[in-house]
Amino acid sequence: MSDRSATLSLLQAPKLLRALVRADEVWLALLATVVGICGGFGVVLINSITLLMHTVLFHLAPGQGLSESKSLDPGRALLVPSLGGLVLGLTMALLARLRSHNLIDPIEANALYGGRMSLRDSLIVAAQTAWSNGVGASVGMEAGYAQLGSGIASWAGQIFRLRRNDLRVLVGCGAAAAIGGAFNAPLCGAFYGIELVIGIYSIATLPFVVLAALAGTLTVQILGFASPPLNVVLPLNVPHDEYGIVLIEGVACGIAGIAIMRGVTLVETAFRRSRIPLWARPLLGGLVVGLLGIITPKAMSSGHSALHAYIDVSFPFFVVFGVLIAKAVASAFSIGAGFRGGLFFASLFLGALFGKVFAGICGVLPFVSYMPAGFYAVVGMSGLATAIVGGPLTMTFLALESTQNFAVTMAVLAASIAATITVRRLFGYSFATWRFHLRGENIRSAVDVGWIHSLTVGRMMRPTTVSVQARMSLAAFRQDVPLGATPRAVVTDEAGRYMGIAYPAEAAAMTGESLTVGAILHLQTHFLLPGMNVKEALAAFEAAEADALAVVDGPETRQILGLLTEQYALRRYSEELDRRRKEMSGE
Repeated sequence: MSDRSATLSLLQAPKLLRALVRADEVWLALLATVVGICGGFGVVLINSITLLMHTVLFHLAPGQGLSESKSLDPGRALLVPSLGGLVLGLTMALLARLRSHNLIDPIEANALYGGRMSLRDSLIVAAQTAWSNGVGASVGMEAGYAQLGSGIASWAGQIFRLRRNDLRVLVGCGAAAAIGGAFNAPLCGAFYGIELVIGIYSIATLPFVVLAALAGTLTVQILGFASPPLNVVLPLNVPHDEYGIVLIEGVACGIAGIAIMRGVTLVETAFRRSRIPLWARPLLGGLVVGLLGIITPKAMSSGHSALHAYIDVSFPFFVVFGVLIAKAVASAFSIGAGFRGGLFFASLFLGALFGKVFAGICGVLPFVSYMPAGFYAVVGMSGLATAIVGGPLTMTFLALESTQNFAVTMAVLAASIAATITVRRLFGYSFATWRFHLRGENIRSAVDVGWIHSLTVGRMMRPTTVSVQARMSLAAFRQDVPLGATPRAVVTDEAGRYMGIAYPAEAAAMTGESLTVGAILHLQTHFLLPGMNVKEALAAFEAAEADALAVVDGPETRQILGLLTEQYALRRYSEELDRRRKEMSGE
């Protein structure tokens, strides 16, 4: 038993409580509420740490946000992120020596591991995120918020020994509470948990996620850390003819989001190919962020305070464009160099800047009717965040709860959908799933695909009923394997290595006593491995155009382990898929 499993076995909840939570939704709702409160406390804790670090390290006035500052001491702006990056890099290098696995985030946990996360790993991610943001790196804190909330939820769910689907929902509850509390937007938080962490909307899961989001938001409000609404001038009504421009802005946000995600990847690739040690990369990334911070502090930190302070302030076009480029470069170098954090918070500020640039362009076009720059900023904020993070309804509810303007929210929804379609059509990934793709993981969302990985060829295969050697004569083959005995026979060489598959019906139609089974071999280069999952097996059947394939121990040794038919693989896949759908719908 692993140390982690032993720890969980010692920390199990009392048997009666476990039975109540597993059997009664009321008790599961109560657990979701407790998780939500813990998620809210986590937001307050991380916020308190980062605000204190900003105040002390950058010598700010109490309560002043780093990115909203008009200027910073050049020495502090340069040294704090650089030295902070060095400390983070050394810490990460040490952890890499001590740990043999990657840190798992909520999306990956729900997609592959049924919601199972390590609380210790989650605490590490939260601490690294708070440190990264605290030293001024241009990263969002949502990674720390959601990781801590989901880690607590997963830990609690494992203590109560929840079923796989219930544990996945509880992990979504932890993330929903954290995001709802961070933005003072419970609906945004709830749909963040549903769209991005659980992956599937259903009536059965909605009440638990909403309860957790409300609990997290109220906890942050009671403790006095609630984020204020955006102070921006917006129209009371959006003219119908304006929706065409809104859709264009949404498409532009999608393209800009792809460019930013590609930019982060280019920086990561450049650092990796440069062979700069892992521990030194955050130092260099911090140096770039510091140089940009000297020019404009808006390039530093998550940009959350700058968003609230400047969303309705007019600046010259090229000033806004310059800040947009500086913030995008700072974000790319921060994440690409290894600072811990996400792009949710940063994408909101980037989107608002992008919307102002878009408003400046629209202002010189004679055929575009006037709309306040704040309107385009709010639309761009949600559109670009949707393009990078995903979750169109999450961003739409964020706009509604941040502005309390329903008319603008309808425009935001249109732009978010346009951005989503653009990214799906031209790119196919959100920022999180793109990074999974670069790691070789086939994850497109948090939808539970872990069962696919566990449904392997080794579990589905059956023993071979007939096996012959390739040197056997066809006459002997017809005698030993008559028509009707079996539809196929696996053929090996003298050492038992796989050679192909022979069909008795074909042998019966052949003439020539000198021929051997080797003359009627098929699928010589097509076989399955026991570690393949069911989707890989089905793809192999399609590529081979075969209804059955042999299973061998490896491509070099090719010792026969069994046989798998396409019909049986499809049946097992359909059965598991139906079972998962029923679990998600609460049937």
